Amino acid sequence: MSTSHASSTSLPSVPSDTSLPGGTWTLGDLTVTRFGYGAMQLAGPGVMGPPADHDGALAVLREAVRLGITHIDTADAYGPHVTNRLIREALHPYPDALHIVTKVGAVRDDQGGWPPAREPDELRRAVHDNLENLGVDALDLVNLRLGNAEGPQPGSLAKAYETLVELQQEGLIRHLGLSNATAEQVAEAQSIAPFVCVQNLYNLANRWDDELIDRLAEQGIAYVPFFPLGGFTPLQSSALSAVADRLGTRPMSVALAWLLRRSPNILLIPGTSSVAHLRENVAGAGITLSEQDLAELDAIGR
Repeated sequence: MSTSHASSTSLPSVPSDTSLPGGTWTLGDLTVTRFGYGAMQLAGPGVMGPPADHDGALAVLREAVRLGITHIDTADAYGPHVTNRLIREALHPYPDALHIVTKVGAVRDDQGGWPPAREPDELRRAVHDNLENLGVDALDLVNLRLGNAEGPQPGSLAKAYETLVELQQEGLIRHLGLSNATAEQVAEAQSIAPFVCVQNLYNLANRWDDELIDRLAEQGIAYVPFFPLGGFTPLQSSALSAVADRLGTRPMSVALAWLLRRSPNILLIPGTSSVAHLRENVAGAGITLSEQDLAELDAIGR
């Protein structure tokens, strides 16, 4: 089935044989591109229900693979079940080099909320739902989502994490990760069983995980920031836009390029429901930041 493309006249050229920005990283025994794709925006408004453009959603996923992306981030709670079924429809049987990362620990309610679902039976059901909807016998990587919609929350993860370890031992999960976790929870998980990534809110303006990122980098563990433009004040947004204007690019491109420069263990999962925007993100993340650019951008977080 052919993939539909937006007109390339106004888009950066990203040939399929061009290396993606940032190179690759190893998650356990899985080699992935540092520039990945987050599937969250493929669901309907509020991450609920089907997309308005079903064929367009399939085209985005196929274009991501055509561009060389080998890291797709998803969750069966998106929709719910929508993004995983789209991924299966668009890409199954999956290329050997493609690795799909999912997460469990939250579900959706009728109001569009994200109530926690971290009891052992809930986690087991979530893992089996992911297996079924993605059409695989084992999941490459499962992140345990902690905290709530307000962010990370203190508390032990032991019971939930040990459940995922059991599922890993049963052969249903290859690698484990954490999402929305505190530094204390990261340390607690490490005392129980190895994991290969931490997925938290982090960007130019929200840098409370700086120390954690550096510590994980020393241990060869990936850090996957979400909301690369989330929580900026108007002043911070203006400072970011000033650098982007000087470079003749978009603020999102500058934010992604800065994250790739921040640390080699940072993996990107920007999301979009548009083929054109996907190609812009890939090309934009490859911009070169000067020392002056970096100094101005670092000041935003301070």
